[in-house]
Amino acid sequence: MKQEKPQVKTINAKRYGWAIKMFILSLCLSSLFSLASQSLMASLGLVMSIITICIFIFISIVFDMIGIAVTACQIDFFEKEKQKNTKGSFIGLQLVKNSEKVCSFCADVVGDICGILSGAGGACIIMSLTGIIENPSLTILISTLISALIAGITIFGKACMKEFAIKNANRIILRIGKITEKIFLIKTKK
Repeated sequence: MKQEKPQVKTINAKRYGWAIKMFILSLCLSSLFSLASQSLMASLGLVMSIITICIFIFISIVFDMIGIAVTACQIDFFEKEKQKNTKGSFIGLQLVKNSEKVCSFCADVVGDICGILSGAGGACIIMSLTGIIENPSLTILISTLISALIAGITIFGKACMKEFAIKNANRIILRIGKITEKIFLIKTKK
């Protein structure tokens, strides 16, 4: 009697290739930006650190909105707009066809890097305040409040943008297509 060998599941490299690339990209970018932000923000001072944190939070919210919008788009809309030669429709169609990659890059890679950078900015604010405040209990309280405030504002902004992104997905991605065409001077067939 012949014994059957158990089937071994193999990892499909093509299926997980994008995730592996995103891992390597996010590892490299987050290390680079974390190092740069910690060295630069330490010299920025309190006001500039706050402004920088606000910029990173804004970028994180906008890219999260793009990630949500690209997954909620209808490919038929972009195919029709491409036939009409609408500006931004070619890039928009490419984004929608690769929605899982675009969403992963926008919401995960950019969002996480901005989270790291805003956290580093919060740490710089805390460091500058510890020189002023000599009470350790007050320092811990302020540190907790700053971290909570950064997280709360980011989560609130992303939550508000999700509904907007879903309801206006086609319009948002078409606009992203137009902006991309202008920035990179992409000419589409007429």
